[in-house]
Amino acid sequence: MTSPIDDLLSVRDYLRFASSQFAASPLFFGHGTDNVWDEAVQLVMRSLHLPLENNTVFLDARLTRQERELILDRVRRRVDERVPLAYLLGEAWFMGMPFHVDERVLVPRSPIGELIENGFQPWLADKSVDRILDLCTGSGCIGIGAASVFPEAEVYLSDISAEALEVAESNIDLHDVRGRVHAVQSDVFESIEGRYDVIVSNPPYVDAEDLSSMPDEYRHEPELGLAAGKDGLDIAHRIIAGAADHLNPGGLLIVEVGNSWVALDDAYPDLPLTWLEFDNGGDGVFLIAEPDLRQWQASN
Repeated sequence: MTSPIDDLLSVRDYLRFASSQFAASPLFFGHGTDNVWDEAVQLVMRSLHLPLENNTVFLDARLTRQERELILDRVRRRVDERVPLAYLLGEAWFMGMPFHVDERVLVPRSPIGELIENGFQPWLADKSVDRILDLCTGSGCIGIGAASVFPEAEVYLSDISAEALEVAESNIDLHDVRGRVHAVQSDVFESIEGRYDVIVSNPPYVDAEDLSSMPDEYRHEPELGLAAGKDGLDIAHRIIAGAADHLNPGGLLIVEVGNSWVALDDAYPDLPLTWLEFDNGGDGVFLIAEPDLRQWQASN
């Protein structure tokens, strides 16, 4: 892509330019936006630290050469290298909250955020929540989001990846929740101690077939956070097997398995899973209460 840096001067110019470049490229939108215009707006405005809304006053502002070079480089990398926008910006939003992200963690995009915003209702009923475990936490967005909804709860962010936990630690500091949100390195439940009122997880769940055919954008994400064996259930099996021993009486287990939900449903025909529906879209998330999980284990 040749540089038009001397021809494009205003914010409006760069919004138009980015939109045209994206529209002419075989980009995949699956990391926060779903269309060319929203992708362009986020790239340009967040690169300039400008608001995404109520920003018309800035549209005809002229950019410095340094700002123009930054935006052009990010547009080039988005088009030529297919780098997800969140990695170019170093941030992603989840539950209306910003999170640091880079190629050590997946880009936050789980529908579980809607469930957290609703306080895990109606499934939680009147049960109090004192301890929450975010298993396979990545950036920490699910656990930190839960900490914002349950300000009295102690939250643990767990991941096998030390690199991912470095990002999670930075987000603990970003949201000023150190002291009641803790990061723990663990391979699923191996280093997890105690019991929790809610265990919530967005683990790796991509099966081998889907992994081999994913768009180029996903190749920038850590495979450790995506791949889960031939049927996508390697981690889910371990979570189901160990969760009851780490849940308080009446606690909830909530796990996202995405497109692998059919395989999981077939693998556990007698397990009384509730498959959740979301107003804002998304599927492949199941919920099961501790008594039902323990009763199923006893009968199997």
